[in-house]
Amino acid sequence: MLQQQQQPQPKDFEVQPNCPDGISDLHFSPTSELLAVSCWDGNTRIWEVMPNGSANAKVEIAHGAPSLCVRFSADGSKLFSGSADKTGKIMDLTTGQTIQAVQHDAPFRCVRWLNYGNTNGMLVTGGWDKTLRYWDLRQPTPAHVAQLNDRVYAMDSMQNLLVVGCANREVVLYNLNNPQQSVKTLESPLKFQTRTLACFPDARGFAIGSVEGRVGIQYVEAKDNGLNFSFKCHRDDKNIFSVNSIQFHPVLGTFSTAGSDGGFNFWDKDSKQRLKAFPVTGIPIPCSAFSRTGNIFAYAQSYDWSKGVDGSLQGTKHQVMLHATKDEDVRPRPAKGKR
Repeated sequence: MLQQQQQPQPKDFEVQPNCPDGISDLHFSPTSELLAVSCWDGNTRIWEVMPNGSANAKVEIAHGAPSLCVRFSADGSKLFSGSADKTGKIMDLTTGQTIQAVQHDAPFRCVRWLNYGNTNGMLVTGGWDKTLRYWDLRQPTPAHVAQLNDRVYAMDSMQNLLVVGCANREVVLYNLNNPQQSVKTLESPLKFQTRTLACFPDARGFAIGSVEGRVGIQYVEAKDNGLNFSFKCHRDDKNIFSVNSIQFHPVLGTFSTAGSDGGFNFWDKDSKQRLKAFPVTGIPIPCSAFSRTGNIFAYAQSYDWSKGVDGSLQGTKHQVMLHATKDEDVRPRPAKGKR
């Protein structure tokens, strides 16, 4: 009897042209196949991902300093790009016009468009000036400024939930029914610096990752606290790597992690198991994103500054890769031992 040979994993597509400097953030449009990429060379670039996996360069937003965060609006008509020059710009994708829209007193780090209740169509930005700022873009000044205890390192929102991770391992939660007042402040369940976080698709909680190669699954309501847990990842026998990016699949609710080891994995938090592990390349992955249907997983290969200036090597290649997801790799599974 002949033994069936295992088919090799299809190669991921490399987006061309490559970025000339480090890559800081990725985001897919929720309404089209556009992919935005922010870069340390001071530019945010937009590519259109084609059905065959290739990508066509479209337009750019130029800053006077590194571009650190990007986000498409919910209707896909606008793209926000925040920079280390303390300004945020918005491109209208229907006209191609770009305006300077918002400002912080220190570099931007995070941005989200809000589309819940009274915040519908508003923008929230988090910066290294230890503030969270809500913007009604019809006005030149913030609608509200929330003072935080430290710099914003990570942020995400889903439905009525906004979660902000700060430099001091503090995590601040907001209910967008009343966005001007935080509802809870807690210490990260992880012992070291927060690197990334992502809200659950049902807004019942969030996943948080740190520089210690660990992820925490955290529920908001006290009645769900028994479901909280953490697990180790992005480690080998000798090294512990930073978890740089957590992304939830937009349809299935499973999630990915990507880290400084150059590897990414798909997980199911409900059955507490890893669905798929991919080969570690050794080139750090600083950021990643699922497309609107989840059929494409984009990830950057670029230095992530996890080892400071000493770890930055001249000649390092900075690239965005497109991985076609397989259903069996991202679909939830029953907990082990249950059928």
